[in-house]
This record gives sequence, structure tokens and C-alpha cells, in this order.
Amino acid sequence: MSTVQRLRDGRMTDAAVGWAVTLTITLLAFLIRIQNLGYPKNLVFDETYYAKDAWSLLKFGYERNWPDDANAQVVAGTPDVYSSTAEFVVHPPLGKWLIAVGEHWFGMNAFGWRFMACVFGSLLVFATIRLARRLSRSTLIGGIAGLLLTLDGLAFVMSRTALLDIFQSFFLVAAVACCVADRDWYRHRLADALEHRGQHDFHGEFGPIVWLRPWRFAAGVMFGAALACKWNSVFVLAVFGVLSVLWDVGARRLAGANWRSWLAVLIDGIPAFVRMVVVAVAVYVSTWIPWLLGTGGYNRDWGLKNPDHPWVKAFGEGFASLIYFHKEIYEFHTGDYINKATHPYDAHPLGWLAMVRPTGFDAVNDIKPGTDGCVGPENCIRVISAMGTPVLWWMAAIALVVCAVWWIGGRDWRFGVPVLGAMATYLPWFNYTDRPLFFFYSITIIPFTVIGLALVMGLILGPANSPGRRRGAMIVGVAIALVALNFAYIYPVLTDQLLPYSEWLSRMWLRSWI
Repeated sequence: MSTVQRLRDGRMTDAAVGWAVTLTITLLAFLIRIQNLGYPKNLVFDETYYAKDAWSLLKFGYERNWPDDANAQVVAGTPDVYSSTAEFVVHPPLGKWLIAVGEHWFGMNAFGWRFMACVFGSLLVFATIRLARRLSRSTLIGGIAGLLLTLDGLAFVMSRTALLDIFQSFFLVAAVACCVADRDWYRHRLADALEHRGQHDFHGEFGPIVWLRPWRFAAGVMFGAALACKWNSVFVLAVFGVLSVLWDVGARRLAGANWRSWLAVLIDGIPAFVRMVVVAVAVYVSTWIPWLLGTGGYNRDWGLKNPDHPWVKAFGEGFASLIYFHKEIYEFHTGDYINKATHPYDAHPLGWLAMVRPTGFDAVNDIKPGTDGCVGPENCIRVISAMGTPVLWWMAAIALVVCAVWWIGGRDWRFGVPVLGAMATYLPWFNYTDRPLFFFYSITIIPFTVIGLALVMGLILGPANSPGRRRGAMIVGVAIALVALNFAYIYPVLTDQLLPYSEWLSRMWLRSWI
């Protein structure tokens, strides 16, 4: 291919089919997830924090403390039992504001506080399809990635639970998708410049500066939203911020800029920092505006009480109070209290990719025969286990290794995206193993490993007209069918369904799952 043709790689011609596949699978994911969304009616696991935080945000613009018996009163339909004091919270507000949207629409009930998680869990499938499709240059592979994520147990449970992580996961995948779209968009602009000049390459010149980078700006917005859900999103921003500039260098080199391609580190890199990092910070800070404009938030009056502090003199009392609040949040996440804490579902990240220790979100044990529909002769159980679909997770872990080999050994940039995305959301946790960590944090990992698995399935399928296509299609079809059957098998332990104890135990393939 010519230089212009290579720069234009990634321009697909089946847009209508691509959108039809994307929307169909996204709708399927939504329909599966919204079924019986309001059951169980009680607050499960950490919903006890975020659903109530969201309700007080909706009422007052900041989180308030709640009495010890608040959960029972919320379930009974009398949710306005919050106290008058502000609560010390340890995560930014955006995820809770999104939960509050569902509560505003449907009320302070289980369906209301879970609705937006269901919406964003479905949008996560949408973003995964679009990213996988662009990476693979194949609507089929994008559709496979979306279907696999639709059938993942962890993604399913997190889409039906009012926690922050499903929102963070969507924004991170959307941000990476914007980075990859920017890569293609930038290369197409360079190809346009060469065609306009009537040149085959830039003959050692740097070439025109591409000022307009809408996808890179969109990535900054998405990264800022991810940060406003959970802080550890910063690692993904750092990795893909650097990678996107290196992609610019590679594009310039391909276009014939030679050694001058490295000037892109400054010429494109500095604007990239503004479009991604500065924009992300601005979006993040904007989510604290209700706290800044109000007077009742936790430590909101710190600046007024410390007028001589350098932060107050430099930033004003409002922003100084916000900075001090962030200092306290950081100290909570890294301090002695959290490092000395214990939890029965603590899961070392070393076992996450193999799903060694899933998280139990809800359980009703030892249901006697004749009670709650249990027919006996043995006792029954109801559980919600935040576990991935085992067959999918194990195949995806193997595929991630294949992707790393294909990226580094085969020099195929596309396979590096799921590897870097997964590692940026995974490896940083090893620095915090002194505190309790939970498997459900890996909801930010599975979209990237699923994309990696779909790309490897694309290798197995091979080109459309290759002689091994039928054999590859059979292998991929069997793999997807196994995932679907496995998801159907574990479905009862994802949805709090009544099971005889022996049937529940048959789904606990590892003792560490119990």
C-alpha cells in the first residue's frame, strides 16, 4: 500500500451494519439486565452507602449521615431519615449523582437506585463494541466482544447494583475508544494533507500541524468523568495520554517526517496535555460545583476557619476547603485505618484474572423447607455473587497473553490497546494490597480482556476467504456457546434466585468461591 493508503487504514464502509449490530446487542444487554431489577428490595453490599449518598445529594447537594436503622426505613418506604450533619465521603460525587438520577425518576427504592447502573452497564457494552470494532476493523469482531461482555456475570451484577464502578468502567472504555478514534482521525488528516500537496510523503518535513482534535478533547471529558467516579482512573489517563502522543510520532514517521516526527512530542504533545489532562481536571472539578456553591458539605467551612492558611490565600476559601477535603480522602485511602481493616471477601489482585475470590453481595442462608418457596428436603439459599462467567474469564486471561505476544512480537499496535487498558486498571492495585481489595474492582478490567479475546478470535477466524475460515468459525462458535451456557448456569447465583443448597454448591467450582 502507498503511504496515503496506510494512513487511511481504519476507514470502514459498513457504517449502517455496524450501528445496527451495536444497537441490537446493546438493547439485548439492557433487556437482560433490567429484568426484575428491583429485586431484592433491600440495599445489597455497598448500596448501603451510595444509594443513600445519592438521595442526600439529590436533596441537599452534599452527602449526609444516616442513622443506624436507616436501611430498614428506606426499604419500608420512609427514606427521609437522614441526619442534619454532613458525611465524610471517600469517593468523588459523579457516580452518586448518576445514581440520584434514577432515584429522582423512580423514587428511593431498589429499582430507582439501580436504574442508572443498568443504563450505564448497557452503555459499557455499547462502548466495548465500538472500541473493538475500530481496533479490529471488523463489525463481526466488535459484535463478538459486545456479546461476550453481555454474557459476563460480573458485568451483569455490576449493572444491577448501585455502586460507582460500573460508571467508572463505562467512562474509561469510552475514553480509550476516543483515543483510538483520534489516532485514526489524525492519520486521515495527514493523508488529506499529502493528497492536497500531491506528494507521496513529507520528504523529511514535519508536515502541517493538526489543530482540531475533537476526539482527543472528548477523551479528556471521558477521563475527567471517570476520575469523578473513582480516582484510580488516573492510571489509565496517564498510560493512554502518553500512548496517544506516541501514536502521533508514529503517524508522522509513516508520513515521511523522518527524525522530525519526534517533534510531535512537543508540537502535538503539549496541546494533548491540555485537551486530555487539563480538560479532565476541569470536568472533575465541575462535578464538585454543588459542594462548592453550598455551605453544608463536609469540611466546607475549613477555609473560613483557616483564613491565614496559604491555600486559602492562594485559592480562596472554597477551593482551599476542597483541596483540604481531598487531602483527608487521600489519607483515608492510604492511612492506618484502611490498612489495618479486614474483610471476609478480601481478594488479592494476584487472583483476579483467574477469578479466585468473587465478592458476595447478598445472601440469605439456611432457608428451611416450607419457607420462602423452599420445597426441601434440604435447606435452600439465595445469593448474589459478583462473579464473572468462569469460562469467559479463563479464556480472556489466556487471550491477554496472546495479545501481548502479538503486540510485541508481531508489532501489531491493535493488540496493545487491550493489554495496556487491562494492565492500567489492574497492576496499580498491587501497590495497595495492605488494605482490603475486592474482585468486583475488576469490572474495569473485563471490557479490555474481552476485547483482547475477541481480537484473538479474529485471528482464529482468519480472513473472510481463507481455507480455514470454516474451521475457525466452528472454534469461535463453540467458545461463544460455552460462554452463553456457562452464563445461563450461574444466572441463579447472580440474581438471588432460590436454590437448594446442593445446586448452589454445584456452581461453586472452587472452594474459594464460597
